Parts: sequence; structure tokens; C-alpha cells
Amino acid sequence: MRKEPRQARSLATVEAIIEAGARVLSEIGWAGFSTNKVAEAAGVSIGSLYQYFPDKLALVDAIRRRHFDHVLSVIREAVAEEKPLRQFARELVRGMIAAHSIHPTLHQVLLDEAPGDRGSRAAHASFQARYLEHYAAAVAQYRRRLKDTETVARVLSSAVEGVIHNAARRNMLDAPELQKQLGELICAYLSGQGTRA
Repeated sequence: MRKEPRQARSLATVEAIIEAGARVLSEIGWAGFSTNKVAEAAGVSIGSLYQYFPDKLALVDAIRRRHFDHVLSVIREAVAEEKPLRQFARELVRGMIAAHSIHPTLHQVLLDEAPGDRGSRAAHASFQARYLEHYAAAVAQYRRRLKDTETVARVLSSAVEGVIHNAARRNMLDAPELQKQLGELICAYLSGQGTRA
């Protein structure tokens, strides 16, 4: 960002711009995405937008970071306190689906269309590290005698991410059977059923 918002009003402006940017990017894709369209959708002047975001790449970076923060809060909350495995799986699946249902096509645009720069790659690497830490905490909680929690955390996080992202791409996030099956997958893997690990 060009300038950090400090007051409540400027924070609200930045949030409105990021939300409008996510909506516009989701609706029209990268090819049609522009700062003018975002400013109009946010109800702010283009000058106000440029106060905080020097160009549309900076805005997309902020949209990505907000999504990363949302996803991290879901996994952090799901693993925060010890609970039965089925409850953990249910909360994780519901939270991940909610995080990806806000603007379902946004994730496809971010993954497949919108360019990134070194800053967005660094943000993604930081996100991945924290994301895996939370999954490793879940693995340690539900498969206590496991030696290689990192590998199991990577497999589990990749499975959840793959199912959720593919469902978002196919507009199937609200399919009850998909939610049920993903919960079953998490429970089976974390309980160690069918594994020798």
C-alpha cells in the first residue's frame, strides 16, 4: 500500500475499496479489471483509491492478503481448543467453504489470471508457512503418536485446499454431499484409519 490508513474513516475507505475490488475482480475477471471500475463500485473518487493503492496490482495484492488472513483465521479458530475430531472437521469445512463462498469466482481469477510480483510471492510464502503450522497443530492434536507431523499436515492441507478450490471453480461449494465427504476425509486421515503412520 502507498499509505497506511490510521483513522477509522480511512480504514473504512480502504476496506470498501478492497471489498469492491474483490467483487469487481470476481465478476469481470482480470482482463476487465480497472481501478476506475473499483473506485466507482466502492463509491470513492479515483484520487482516494490512488491515495492507498498506486495501481491495480497493489490492489490485487491487498485482496489476496485479505483472503489469506480470512483462511488463516478459519484454521486458527478450528484448531484453537481441543474438541472432538468430528467437530473440528465440521468447523474447518464450514469455515473454509464460507471463506471461499464470499466471491466464489475470485479464487479462480487470483489463481489463474491475476499476475503477481515478488511481494505477492513473499506474502504467499508467509501465508503457506503459517497455514501449515496450524495444520501441523491439528495433526499433533489428533494423531499424537505420529513422528512426521509436517508431511501429514502438508497432505491434509493440500487435500482440503484442492477440494475447496476445485469446488469453487465448479460452483459446487454449497453441495451438502461435498461438505460431508470432505469432513469424512479429514476424520479418516486424522484418526489414522487405513494408515500405518
